Amino acid sequence: MTIAAKMEVVLKISELPEAETVENGWQKFELDADGIIVSMTVKPKIFKKLTQASENYPQWVAAISGKMGESTENGFILEQPNIQTFEKKPKAEKSA
Repeated sequence: MTIAAKMEVVLKISELPEAETVENGWQKFELDADGIIVSMTVKPKIFKKLTQASENYPQWVAAISGKMGESTENGFILEQPNIQTFEKKPKAEKSA
C-alpha cells in the first residue's frame, strides 16, 4: 500500500545568485546543488529578500524551498519557490 506524501526541496545559499530579469520583472536563476542544477523563477518581491540580505548583513543565509517540478537536462525546476533570509551571526569566541 502506498501512502501519499508531500515532498519539499530546501536549498541553502549564502551568496547572491546572478539572476536574469524575465517577463514582468520576475528573476530567473539557477543554483548548483551538488551537481544538480535547480532552476527557478521568482517574483521581484521575493528576490528582493536576497538582495536586501546581501546589502544589510555582512554574513547571511537564505533557505529557498519549493516543490520539485519538471526535470531538465541536468536537474529540475523548483516550483512555487519561497525564500527566507537570516542574518548569520559570527560565533562568539569561547573564553578560556
